[in-house]
Amino acid sequence: MTNPLYDTLFGQHDQSSAVFLHLPGGKTLSYADFLGMAAQYAGYLTQIGLTPGDRVAVQIEKSPQALAVYAACAQAGLVFLPLNTAYTAEEVAYFVENSGAGVVLCDDRKHSDLVPIARRCGARLETLNGDGSGSFAQHSEPLPQTFETVTRSEDDLAAFLYTSGTTGRSKGAMLSQGNLLSNARTLTNAWQFTPADILLHALPIFHTHGLFVATNITLLAGGQMIFLPKFDLDQMIKEMPRATTMMGVPTFYTRLLGDARFTKELTAHMRLFVSGSAPLLAETHVQFEDRTGHRILERYGMTETNMNTSNPYDGERRAGTVGFPLPGVELKITDSQTGATLPQGDIGEIEVRGPNVFKGYWQMPEKTAEELRSDGFFITGDLGQIDADGYLSIVGRSKDLIISGGYNIYPKEIELLLDEQEGVLESAVIGVPHADFGESVLGVLVAMPGAAPDLDQITAKLSKSLARFKQPRKLVILPELPRNTMGKVQKKALREQFATTGW
Repeated sequence: MTNPLYDTLFGQHDQSSAVFLHLPGGKTLSYADFLGMAAQYAGYLTQIGLTPGDRVAVQIEKSPQALAVYAACAQAGLVFLPLNTAYTAEEVAYFVENSGAGVVLCDDRKHSDLVPIARRCGARLETLNGDGSGSFAQHSEPLPQTFETVTRSEDDLAAFLYTSGTTGRSKGAMLSQGNLLSNARTLTNAWQFTPADILLHALPIFHTHGLFVATNITLLAGGQMIFLPKFDLDQMIKEMPRATTMMGVPTFYTRLLGDARFTKELTAHMRLFVSGSAPLLAETHVQFEDRTGHRILERYGMTETNMNTSNPYDGERRAGTVGFPLPGVELKITDSQTGATLPQGDIGEIEVRGPNVFKGYWQMPEKTAEELRSDGFFITGDLGQIDADGYLSIVGRSKDLIISGGYNIYPKEIELLLDEQEGVLESAVIGVPHADFGESVLGVLVAMPGAAPDLDQITAKLSKSLARFKQPRKLVILPELPRNTMGKVQKKALREQFATTGW
């Protein structure tokens, strides 16, 4: 193969008139038409001077055109860098500058905010809107619907996904063609996807779950997707009778269960529901099975590795666990201090190794060395426990990561902003249980002596600097933060304090 990722996922469907995407309003898009559009995009990206290995940063709404940019990057040998559409211009600036992106795609609404950023970073700025309009589509439209696929290997980079550490500094996880392909092949087999499958797709495509899991599996299997711009309860219920599979975050399932129209009859045509990106409450598992007769399949993955484990397709899907290591993936529980493998049943740090594990962090060799061992094991930062039957449970996060609605939130980034606010002496940001989102963000503040911080004013300021999903749902003031004898803030104590207070 000249280009393993493109040829395996996309190229196999060249000239196929089969439906790829079912779109709102009853429209459909065939594989051939989708690939023709992607070829035009690849041609334009090449025409404006990008060469294999260059980065393309995109902050655009979910659409067939947005997905075609991913295909175009694969075909042209470019590195695809999807960015959360909720990020502010201030946040996007870091990603563009750090990645050295040659092109930035945004929608018209954000264009003026990103002009100075693109100019400062030496990047070309183009627009692509959710309806398919914009300068990028306009410039690409006259070009041929064929493009000579650029030769690449499985070791070549295919994508950057940015993830943050507890320091708040974002890291570009470098994912190769081989990383993405290995996971797509493994999951397609493990979850028994075939060309007969129709996936109900309401996930964002700037995230591993919606892009490199849901989309890549569908492409590899040759199936179809009901491609919704976002989660809309009415649309989900309307479209479900013609779907066979669905992937979602816990929020999707709690919202569906909250609607009386969601019944066993509605889901009779479905064969698989998958949940991930955040922990699914055992209560939700039980309610879902009672209502529909289906048992949700929960799995475990992360930005740097895609999927690592899964509950079985055939066999017991055990609530509160994320199943077993996927074929080809090695997993062990280790002592976080010594790195020694712990006995089965002990709680420790989860480490994984396999063809799915990323190549390291972009331009951060020291950070890569800290988290990616020389023998290939990646230190996930998650704490886990393997039971007597081999099922893995995630019991905590050593880095205090918050996952809300499937999105990763890093407390330090928010704490740095809170500490700057008038009247604030110090702060701590924690995640507290939320039935809908898995976790919600709570900001705990300590006031300067004699000061009375204006919480409404602080909230308003944060809204200008942080994406909505990162903004604390509530701020509270305490006389002091709990600390250990070494002076370190004890976030565990805070989580315990606010877990059951109904804040």
